[in-house]
Amino acid sequence: MFQPLNKNSIRLDRGLFRYVIRATGKHQLVIALLTIAVFLLEIVPLEIQRRAINDLVKHRDYRMIVVLCGAYLTAVLVQGGTKLILNVYRGWVGEWATRDLRHRVRLLASSASDASSTSEATGIQASMVVSEVEPIGGFVGGAISEPLLEGGILASVLAYMVHVDWRMGLSALALFVPQLIFVPLMQGAMNRRTQKRVKIIRRLSISVIDRPPPEAIEADDRRDDQRIDLVFQLNVGILKLKFSMNFLMNLSTQLQIIAALLVGGWMVHQGDLEVGGIVAFISGIGKLADPWGDLVNWFRDVNLNLVKYRLMRDAVDYQLAGADELPGPALVAD
Repeated sequence: MFQPLNKNSIRLDRGLFRYVIRATGKHQLVIALLTIAVFLLEIVPLEIQRRAINDLVKHRDYRMIVVLCGAYLTAVLVQGGTKLILNVYRGWVGEWATRDLRHRVRLLASSASDASSTSEATGIQASMVVSEVEPIGGFVGGAISEPLLEGGILASVLAYMVHVDWRMGLSALALFVPQLIFVPLMQGAMNRRTQKRVKIIRRLSISVIDRPPPEAIEADDRRDDQRIDLVFQLNVGILKLKFSMNFLMNLSTQLQIIAALLVGGWMVHQGDLEVGGIVAFISGIGKLADPWGDLVNWFRDVNLNLVKYRLMRDAVDYQLAGADELPGPALVAD
């Protein structure tokens, strides 16, 4: 049950993950256990597919195919049900964290000293409540389980592919190497743009609340228009980088499928691999694409939310300290 905060508990932990562990540590442990169960179940449908295809090719008793299909359905239902519970639980934890952060900002507005109760402070508080708390709280729910789940799926599926045939497994793994180069570079560029955007939006919030005298309104409006245009340019730049990275990642996935058909087809032709092995590989590649994309999104989110959390923490610290002016570069920027 949520406990009302007092003034001494408004201050945020020094690091985002320290806050995650302190505020939701017990829930994160349960989520981690559910996550492990989900990714361990990921390879069961692949193996059932492989055996069913091989049995069909070898014209074995059709009753065995029926049994395997029943086992496949059972595995899918068990894994899907476990993942449903996991997702709902993670969502609940994220919403709890969002509520916790909103309570902190609300109490900050009423508990901060008069020296820090400036229009600038009020603008930053409004920005935090409206646009910054929600993504941070949402991230908290999957802060630990998301990389554990997606990384576990990648590791288990790749291990299964190597188990079926190490040559095809290594060929699929090799095509991940280019992504290890271009993904961090493009992600870093997006993070820098996002950090600048957060600061500009804060300045816009301050400007809306703290209107200048009539004689200065025109100049202030011009500055706000420039900030809005800059936010637009930053957002467009982020979109270009994001969708370009998605294009390159999808291309890598298709190249993996082509490699599976070329290498696996040759091995089937030579009698070194059964047809079910190729089916399992192509299905496995499909199962690699989603967790890899989700893992990249998680790294994107962790960098963005580290920036947002640090800005929020600094704003809370300075306002609680009763500063007359919040430092411009650290909290807001033109």
